[in-house]
Amino acid sequence: MLRKAPLRTIRLRPGSSVTRSGFLELGWLRLRCAIGRSGVTASKREGDGATPAGTCKLDEMLWRSDRSLGRRPVCALPARPIRPDHGWCDAPSDRNYNRTVRHPYPASAERLWREDHLYDIVVVLDYNRRPRVRGRGSAIFLHLVRPDYAPTEGCIALCELDLRLLLSRVGRGSQIAIGRRV
Repeated sequence: MLRKAPLRTIRLRPGSSVTRSGFLELGWLRLRCAIGRSGVTASKREGDGATPAGTCKLDEMLWRSDRSLGRRPVCALPARPIRPDHGWCDAPSDRNYNRTVRHPYPASAERLWREDHLYDIVVVLDYNRRPRVRGRGSAIFLHLVRPDYAPTEGCIALCELDLRLLLSRVGRGSQIAIGRRV
C-alpha cells in the first residue's frame, strides 16, 4: 500500500472575532479549532492571549501514555511521552525560556502533566524557538480543545479525533500558516 506524502502546509483561518475559533485547512478538509482569547496577532507578547500570525513548523509531538485512548498517536513527527515532572518555562528572564523543564522548577513554568486532558496530546510549534526572543511568547502548541471550544491562551486547540487525523497526515517539514482575520 502506498503511503501519502505528508502535508506540507496546513492553513489556519480565523473565524469569528467573538468566539475566537477558526478552521484548520488540510487540503479540502476543514477542522474546527479554538484559538487565543485575543485572536491572532503579528506582534505576539508573553501573556497577551493571542495566537501568533505567521508560519510555524511542527517540531515534535508529546503525549500522555496513560491517557489519550491508551495509544500513541500515529505520527511521523519526533515523539516522546509526557512525564509527571515535565513543564514548559514561560519566564522571559529565565535561561530556559520557551523550553521544556522539569518540575519543581525555580522560575515560572507551565505543567505539561495536567488533570484537564488539554495536554494529553501536544504538538510543539517552532514559534520563538530558534532564535528565542525574550518576552515574544512561549508554549505555542496544538493541543486538545475544551468541550465548549473555549479560547486558548494563544495555542490552537482541536478535538482529539481531529488532532489524531491531523497527526496522521503530517511529517517532518510540515508547517502551519496562521493567517490574520481581515
